[in-house]
Formats: sequence, structure tokens, C-alpha cells
Amino acid sequence: MQLSALICPGTAIEVGTSDLEIVGITADSRAVGRGWLFAALAGSRNDGRSFIADAVAKGARAVLLPRDAEADVPPGVVIVRSDDPRRSLAQMAARLHPRQPNSIVAVTGTNGKTSIAEFARQIFAACGERAASLGTLGVVKPDGALYGSLTTPDPVTLHETLEVLAYDGVTHLALEASSHGLDQRRLDGVRIRAGAFNGLGRDHLDYHPTMDSYLAAKLRLWDLLEPGAPAVINADGPAAQQAIAAAKARGLKVMTVGQDGETLRLAKLCREGFRQLLVVTHKAFPYQVNLPLIGSYQAGNALMAAALVAACGKDVREVLQALPGLKGVKGRLEIVAEVNGGIAVVDYAHKPEALEAALAALRPFATGKLVCVVGCGGDRDRGKRPIMGRIAVHQSDVAIVTDDNPRSENPAAIRAEMLVDAPGAREIGDRAEAIRAGVGMLGPGDVLLVAGKGHEMGQIVGDKVLPFSDHEEIIRSVEELRA
Repeated sequence: MQLSALICPGTAIEVGTSDLEIVGITADSRAVGRGWLFAALAGSRNDGRSFIADAVAKGARAVLLPRDAEADVPPGVVIVRSDDPRRSLAQMAARLHPRQPNSIVAVTGTNGKTSIAEFARQIFAACGERAASLGTLGVVKPDGALYGSLTTPDPVTLHETLEVLAYDGVTHLALEASSHGLDQRRLDGVRIRAGAFNGLGRDHLDYHPTMDSYLAAKLRLWDLLEPGAPAVINADGPAAQQAIAAAKARGLKVMTVGQDGETLRLAKLCREGFRQLLVVTHKAFPYQVNLPLIGSYQAGNALMAAALVAACGKDVREVLQALPGLKGVKGRLEIVAEVNGGIAVVDYAHKPEALEAALAALRPFATGKLVCVVGCGGDRDRGKRPIMGRIAVHQSDVAIVTDDNPRSENPAAIRAEMLVDAPGAREIGDRAEAIRAGVGMLGPGDVLLVAGKGHEMGQIVGDKVLPFSDHEEIIRSVEELRA
């Protein structure tokens, strides 16, 4: 494609010609090929301008730079300037890979994104559409195949993925919109038909300087929607009113969900074994839904997904009729094993609100004791560590503080920060040993929650990813007990 066809508003050629043929674009100098455009972006650790010479040596014929940034660009290389180079990169990627599924919905919020996106995929499929989801679990295709694992991929990878899905015949896609992805303009250029906001909790304060800036990044999703597009909002979630006000200011069609919702109101919720019976009202008409998921917040996630699908023109009755067929998402309040009359559950909860919600969801099932195994990741928001420890102690009967993904930090130091406000908690650093201890405590009516890593298949220690699965460790511990 000619460079002239890639140039978008806010971007201009400073040096060179616009009839240059560009065959690829990237912000990673290691991925540059002959005839590519290299986006020299400033990152949290490295400045892309330091890699211009390397990119040119590998064949880059054009370089994208911030408007006023100084850079040493070799002669003969086209220089493209942009007021917002991250946004320009995403828009160029969209032009280079123009095909996308016809109906794309995006969900943001601190918790629930993965479940809502995957539930929306399942509901679209139940309505007869060829649907996929994209997010923390990777890409889930219509045949159930999985690949990838980044919540919101870089814009080039994202638009390449959208094009592949479109060529595969996918017409409907539900994707997660992380605060990082929105702030870094990764979703710009994606033609989003409807967006959703599921609430705000404490997370990513190692990246966002304040909760206000974190919320602003989330609400940037509304800027990616055309005026009049649907904005689905969890009316029961934190920051709902701010999200509603921002959506109205943008001229979006607000749809609210939950006990305080107007579009889909949760009028009643009853637990029946490991299922939930819901009464949902739409335009004052009640619908009964038998939901095969545990946890009231999973009911909320299912209704958010249902509203997103309805926002794309599907009949509400047909959408709600699909909910009894939903399958839970791996690592989200997932019952992994039963032993000695108790159950072991894995959940991805690695934020204070998520841990609190998971424990609250499991409490009704614990006719005996509720045991919680939890840790905190390294190189992330340190402020949440004592909060997580306090929640584990106050909301469970037995709390075991262990390692999560320590990364470059000292694991013992992370645990110590969690234990500051967790009197009575047990400390077992080795995660496998902690899980074994938790499983060993199970008796009739007991529930074990292993929180923090969910679907993950590795543990990040230093700069290595060691094979590790909470699921496998639970199953191994259960087998040892039964042996």
C-alpha cells in the first residue's frame, strides 16, 4: 500500500515522498522487514528513537515520529510526523488491514471483562451468528480454538487479527478493552458498534497516577463510538454515574443493567444448588432465567453480555433464552474438584474488589468453613497488598497468604506487605504447598478458593515463566488425598 493511503488526520510527511510502497508497519524494531514503516514511539522503558538505525538497517523505508521530537534519521528515509503517534499507528494499521467483523462490541471495567466478552460470544453464537471473543484468554474462535493471551494486543497485531477473523467468516466479535489499551490508543481504528462499562475498582495504579486518570482511560471507550451508538453500563457498579454522564455527553444511547438498571433490571435472584434463578425485567415485562453459574456478580456479567448482544439488534427474548446455555469461563469461579464433601474453586481475582466479590459469592455455598489461598503479584500496585490481605482474613475463615507472580521482587517481601493487615493468616510461600494445605483442610460443606492466577499456566519468577497451574495443583492434591 502506498504511504499516501496510510496517512491519516493529524499525520503529515515531513521529509520524502508519499508514493512510497509500504508493506508492513510496526513499533518493534526487531520485527521490521524490508519496505516497512517503523513507529519510533516512547515507551515506559525504552524510547523508539534509539532503535531507528537498527530499523533502517533491517529495511525500514519510513519512520513515524512525534510532531516535535528530535531524531537522527538516515538520509533517504521518509519521515512522518504525528500529533498523536500512537493513534496514528493504530489508524495506519486499520488502513493496512481494513477488513473487520461486521459487528464488534467492546467491554471495559476493572472486573468482569473476560466473562462478559466470552458470554457475549456464546450468546451471539446461540443467536445463529459466527462469533468470536478476544481478550485475556486470547482469541476464542467459533470452533472453540484458542490462541494469543494479551488482554488488548498492540494495534498492528489487533488489526491483523481482526482481518484474519473476517476472512474466516466471523461476523460478530466481543473484545476486552483494557485501560492500558485504551490509554495507548491500541483500539483506535476498530469499528466498535457498542461499548460496555462494568465498573471501577482499584487496579493498575503502578501505571495510572490516580484513580481519576484510571477512570478517564476506561471512559475513553466512549470516544471510539459514533454518536448514537449504544453504551451499556452496569448501574450497580462503582463509577456508574460518571460513566452514564460521560456517555450522554458523547451523545451515546445509554443502556443500564443490574438491580438499578432500566434496560435489563435484575428483579430477583435465588440460588438453587450451583445454579441461579433470575427474574429479569425488560420494558416492565418479566423473564425467568435459569443461569448455570455461581455468584451474583456472574449473573451481572451475563446480563451485561446479554445487553451488548441486544444492542446489536438481537431480540431481548431470544438473547435471554440463550443464558441457560452459558458455559463458565476458565478460571472464573470455576469448580475444579470435590473432595471429602467440600469443593475447590479457582478464580482470577487479583484485585481487592474482585477478591471480595469472589469470597462473597462463595460464602453461601460454605455450610462449613471458607478457606482462601491468595497472593499478590510483584512489580505491580503495592498499595493493594495490605488491602488484599485484610479482605482474605475478614471474608474467609482460614486465610493462607502465598506467592503469586513475584516477578523481579522478593516474594517474602510481598507476602510481608500483605500480612501487615492480615492478623491470623497463615503464610506458606510455596504456592503448590499452600494449595495442598488448603485442599487438606476440606471437609463436608467446606469451600476452598484459590485466587489470583485463574487460567494462567505459568508462574513468573524473576525473568522466567515456570510451568504452574492452580487447576493442576488442586487436582494433584486431591489425588494425593484419595490415594
